[in-house]
Amino acid sequence: LFGLSFFHAVVQERRKFGPLGWNIPYEYNNSDLFISVRQLRMFLEEYNEVPFKLLRYLTGDINYGGRVTDDWDRRTLMNILSGYYTEDILEDDFTFSEGGVYAPPNIDSIKGVLKYIRSLPINDPPEVFGLHENADISSARQETFQMFDNILLLQPKVSATAGKSRDLHISEVADDILKKIPEKLEPPTARAIEVSGGSM
Repeated sequence: LFGLSFFHAVVQERRKFGPLGWNIPYEYNNSDLFISVRQLRMFLEEYNEVPFKLLRYLTGDINYGGRVTDDWDRRTLMNILSGYYTEDILEDDFTFSEGGVYAPPNIDSIKGVLKYIRSLPINDPPEVFGLHENADISSARQETFQMFDNILLLQPKVSATAGKSRDLHISEVADDILKKIPEKLEPPTARAIEVSGGSM
């Protein structure tokens, strides 16, 4: 269950790396995780051994893969999933990343698992997503360009060369809006307009 939840987090967070993460940014959501959890529970209750191959097919090709349209993204998704739905996850020394920081907790209580999750690093290294450490540079550049785009969108559309200052333009727009607002109606007048069909 922890491996499936970790997989869900990884496929969502890979979007921040842009085309390095996914060729097309997919909107994976909690319903993908919930149905996968239900299937995991069902198969764990019905089988004596964990059917990893079947779980990989259902989770990777159907639940998450159903929205994947790019062949390379599908291959990437299945490759990532194979690192979480594997017999090796049952071993004590199994880790999700080469650094060994991310591993399935060998804890029986929910409080213990939550404490373990809180102890994980706040800033995830790219290796946990299966990417080279230089992927952080690409992610930071993408975030910076997105921030600059948002700042530019907030800039006024009027240039100083049009002969008007920004304050004058804002004042003219406000005056135009005020002209379009109807005069204040007293309650009896409003009822009279409503009864007469909208004209005075």
